[in-house]
Amino acid sequence: MLVLTRKIDESIIIGDDIKIIVVDIRGDQVKIGIEAPREITIHREEIYREIQAENLRAAMSSRAVDLDQLTDMLKKNVDAKKKE
Repeated sequence: MLVLTRKIDESIIIGDDIKIIVVDIRGDQVKIGIEAPREITIHREEIYREIQAENLRAAMSSRAVDLDQLTDMLKKNVDAKKKE
């Protein structure tokens, strides 16, 4: 882990396009600003962990698809469209 000391309005750069700025310090809280491209997602760690846990729950609860059943459904759909 890299540990840096920064003062208010000082920043660090990550890569070529992410900038972290110390906005305010009050007691044991530090407010930071993050400048990054829109395609980069930024989450607080606790939110990120909740998202990961929810994705895992969704993946584990999804039922396996019966390929024969899916093939039959697709054939019926194609046949119905041909009759239209």
